[in-house]
Amino acid sequence: SVINLSAIRMNDRVILTTAQKALKINLNSEIYGTFAEIGAGQETVREFFRAGAASGTIAKAMSAYDKAFSDDIYGIEEDNRYVTESRLRKMLKHEYNLIEKRLDRNLHPNKMYFAYANTVATINFAKTFKGHGWMGIRFQTEASKETNEIIIHFRLGENEAKHQQETVGRLGTNLIFGAYNYYEDPKFFLSTLYDNIDKDAIEIDLINFSGPDFKSVDNRLMSLQLIKNGYTDAVIFGPEGNNLLPAELLYKKHVLAMRGSFRPVTRVNMDMIKRGYDLFANDKKVNPDRTVVLWEITLNNLLADGELDEQDFLDRAEILCSLGQTVLISNYQEYYKLVDYFGRFSKKRQGLVMGVNNLSELFDEKYYRHLQGGILEAFGRIFSKDLKILVYPFQENENSKIARKENAEIHPRFRPIIDYLNFHNRIIDIEEFDEDVKNIFSREVLRKIRCGEEGWESCLPQYVDRVIKEKELFGYSPKKS
Repeated sequence: SVINLSAIRMNDRVILTTAQKALKINLNSEIYGTFAEIGAGQETVREFFRAGAASGTIAKAMSAYDKAFSDDIYGIEEDNRYVTESRLRKMLKHEYNLIEKRLDRNLHPNKMYFAYANTVATINFAKTFKGHGWMGIRFQTEASKETNEIIIHFRLGENEAKHQQETVGRLGTNLIFGAYNYYEDPKFFLSTLYDNIDKDAIEIDLINFSGPDFKSVDNRLMSLQLIKNGYTDAVIFGPEGNNLLPAELLYKKHVLAMRGSFRPVTRVNMDMIKRGYDLFANDKKVNPDRTVVLWEITLNNLLADGELDEQDFLDRAEILCSLGQTVLISNYQEYYKLVDYFGRFSKKRQGLVMGVNNLSELFDEKYYRHLQGGILEAFGRIFSKDLKILVYPFQENENSKIARKENAEIHPRFRPIIDYLNFHNRIIDIEEFDEDVKNIFSREVLRKIRCGEEGWESCLPQYVDRVIKEKELFGYSPKKS
């Protein structure tokens, strides 16, 4: 399989230096294009100039540092921000159009054109902001083909601007080299982005592929690879399946998140998020128009069976996207890490919707043994933020009592903590719920789908059963039914 072949190549391949990669591109007489870099200097094109034979590759290199010049070339940004995806896309479009306009295709019948661009803000003088950037390439893989695009967002981690600039140059070279040499194997391409770069130097938290050579690429799966490869700890994708930049989506927003397996999404999940949202949106400190709702799946959940089942992940993503939901995939098994993550982007009130069993897990000290302050340190990090936990009731069967927050299984020595949080209204019961869905369990629904048993359709939100049948998700087969 492609995955196994990539793994062997990753382990056995000789990693070329940045200079060697640049030189290989320069010596390929069929690759020709432009470099446009604003913000952190012309660091990528510098690698190609220094490697030698650059005249065979570089049609133009430019940088518009002054905003007036930049606006005149690429257009005005309404929000007056320049390190954005919008700016990058304008740069790629403008520069590639100039290639087609200025270069006579009759004189270059075999050239594969490209436009590379980046817009980067490095660390500030006070070192309170580490910096980040957008980088992309629009390129052909054959002279007669339409163009592809690869766009990435990265966060810089080094403490010196000079080192950050050098890292940007290496990353840009890896992007260009990989685009031409590994476009047929996107997973392997991803593994080469960190060649000659320390993992701590940069975090890649978004990547999107588009174009004729990437028609079969699912960007949701690529975002999962970012987490699997350790490039980032969290990615977000929207209903259309494209990866979203967390910093832009969550900036100064209220966040309401619900963690689950969603295997598949049931009417219980829908009731949980609906009731939780209604309660959260009615809070005086919450602006519903500035609220983002996230359905979170942890990497640990995706690895529940020991291996990462990509089809199982895509099945879950397909259903959530069909319901118009925004999905967060994270490597944050502990809730305090998730809350810390939201705190990177917003100081506004946040909310977590969870069941009674999840509340019990929150107070399980085994998750905090690696912390010097144990559970007290974790809870200090969670509730130092403006956070509300909204607890959905649970009933094991029709004869059992409905369990609420006071019924959570918590060790007696931690009872004072929950009593304190209850007193300050930080943990709240969701009082109203749909009585008709209380005995629906995802595991049982999944079993019925896979075994071809009847009755599972009524446990799911409207139209979800149709999506599962039409696309044969979660192991569904018409032959079994």
